[in-house]
Order: sequence, then C-alpha cells, then structure tokens
Amino acid sequence: MKNKLVIIGSGPAGLTASIYAARGNLNPLVIAGREAGGQLMLTTDVDDFPGFPEGIQGPDLMDKMRKQAERFGTRFVSEDVLSVDLKSKPFVIKTETSDLSADALILATGASAMWLGLESEKKLIGKGISSCAVCDGFFFKGKNIIVVGGGDTAMREAQYLSKLASKVTVVHRRDSLRAQPALVELVKSKPNVEFLFNTTIEEFLGQEKLIGVRLKNTQDESSSEMDIDGVFVAIGHIPNTKFLKGQIDLDEKGYLVVHDETKTSVPGVFSAGDVSDYHYRQAVTAAGAGCKASFDAEEYLENLQTKKVV
Repeated sequence: MKNKLVIIGSGPAGLTASIYAARGNLNPLVIAGREAGGQLMLTTDVDDFPGFPEGIQGPDLMDKMRKQAERFGTRFVSEDVLSVDLKSKPFVIKTETSDLSADALILATGASAMWLGLESEKKLIGKGISSCAVCDGFFFKGKNIIVVGGGDTAMREAQYLSKLASKVTVVHRRDSLRAQPALVELVKSKPNVEFLFNTTIEEFLGQEKLIGVRLKNTQDESSSEMDIDGVFVAIGHIPNTKFLKGQIDLDEKGYLVVHDETKTSVPGVFSAGDVSDYHYRQAVTAAGAGCKASFDAEEYLENLQTKKVV
C-alpha cells in the first residue's frame, strides 16, 4: 500500500507531526520502532512541558501524545526501519516484515544519549542518573552532583548545573579537557565546580535511587567511594541515522543536514527533532519541529498533486 506520508520515529517530534498530518487529512503512518517514545521513555519527571502544571512522567506524556494521534486516525507500525531507498519516487521504507512506500517522508528518529555502559547505570537511569541538565537539573537544586565528560557537552552541562546545585564535580577520564578553551574557563570560574581528572566511574551505588558512586583512578588503579545525589552523563549523543547513510546528506557527526527549518537534501524528505537538532534537544522544541515538518510535508504533497493534475 502506498502512503501519502510516512513518519519514522515516535518521540515528541514524530507524534506531533502525526497529529498535524492526521488533522490535515494526510492519513499518516508512523513507524514507531521497537523502542517507541524516544528519550522521554527514560525520563521519570517532566516539569517543563507546557500544559502540565503538576508535571508528568515521561512515558505518560508519550502515551497521551500517541493516543491523541490515534484519535485523529494516525496508523502505527511497531517495527524498526532496516533501510530506505530515497533515490526513487515514491520512497521505499523497508521494515522488519514489509516494504512500504511514501510520497513524502518525515524523519524523526532522534538521537540517543551515550552512556557509560555499566549494569549499575542501567537500573538507575531516571533515578538519579540523567543525560540532560536542562531537563532534570531542577530536581537537584541545592544538591551535590557529578558531571561525567570532558567535551563541550560536559562543560555546558556543568555550567548550567552550577547555577542550581550546591556542588558540581566534573569527572573526566583523561588529564585534560577536550572542550573549547572559552567554555573551560567559564566553568572553572564557577566557585562551586571542582574537577577530578584521570578518574572514571566504576559503579553506581543504590537500589531504588542513586546514593553514591565508586570511582577509579586511571593512573594508580585505586578506588574510592563518594556520596552523591545525582550524576549527569555528558559524553555525547549519537543521531539515529545509521540506516540513512548514502541516501541523504549527513554532517560529520551523522546528524541530518537541513535548510529552511525542516528540508533535507532530498525533496519530499523532512526532518524533525533531535535527528538534526543537536543544540536544544528538548521535548517542546522537538514537538515544534514536528509541527513545522508536517506543514512542509503537506505543502510538498499539495504541489506534487498539482503537478500530476496539470
């Protein structure tokens, strides 16, 4: 079955795009993926999404957005995309069980935070461990926290958190930082920020919530424990674009290259959310981008139809 519009991704960007597209009578199909919902599925408390004065759990917000999309007729496929063919029209999207076609495509696959990969980390994500200071920093006001990393992302997280936390300790595995010198100087000027070089986190401590970390010195192999209220892992993000390589323009980090807000290098293919936005990375900005992508896709399809009629 050929679709007017296929949306790949089911986070705030993809679901918002589907709501607007469905209301625009485009009968959109969302390929949600096996791990639907995006980064918010790893977030417990969301206090900065407009319309929820008491806050809302990340998975609950995603569930409400999906139900809203379904109310307007959005269809969902709970599979991962294996590959796409964007060099022919209509576009072909290969999932785990079928080949789908689309006249227009919105890519809203997001970006995945890079984690340390420890077993103790997995069970405490959202329970004291975060990858987003702007999202979760408020919950650690007046607390003692760690930022892991030595690049620009880590410095920006540390700078932001220094305004909220009583103490911020930057833990970095090397003896020097990779971040821009100006950012480093800004963070070093904060009186409540300290640095632990040549240090890694060996284990996160706690059962229901984070209570501390076990640290390892990379030079002498010694270990020590530190009581801590929160840890922000800031070692970067990976855009979920591996299946797009060779089909569309990506930048050196793998993010979609866009112009005019949502348009990619392939006419008829649009971007929304963190798959092209590595600066803001917020649910509300992703949702706004999804709205824009839907409008642009609708305009593209209308022009396509006009050409066919003519």
